Amino acid sequence: MPKPSPRRDGREAAVQYLFGHESLGEAESDKDIFELFWNLRDAKPKVQAFAEELILGVREHQEEIDASISGSLENFRMERLTPVDRNILRLGVYEMRFADYIPPQAAINEAIEIAKRFGTEDSPKFVNGVLDRILKDSDKNDA
Repeated sequence: MPKPSPRRDGREAAVQYLFGHESLGEAESDKDIFELFWNLRDAKPKVQAFAEELILGVREHQEEIDASISGSLENFRMERLTPVDRNILRLGVYEMRFADYIPPQAAINEAIEIAKRFGTEDSPKFVNGVLDRILKDSDKNDA
């Protein structure tokens, strides 16, 4: 498998961190966990910096992000999502709504690619459907 671009690698690291942090709970500060995380996951400094920017952004806006995801789920509750899908969606929504360096459709495509790598067989289609619904809803609200 080819080595991912630094940005993709940063996104993947962010999803891994968010997944792990959610599993561990709120016991430690991000600074402490970052140090432990980077001791376990090899990444270049640029990748680490981008991943940390994404992680802190998701965590800062998590309540709003989770509300967007919950509002776009049909016959599903946020708690029932797999932790991997939930954190891929969080990252996707963060990049779509709060990041100005990536077009929303590109953020969706990145989330789909990460879902292919880390999720279940159904994850890419599921992630695409939820993020597309969020994008269409935000387009309606902007109109």
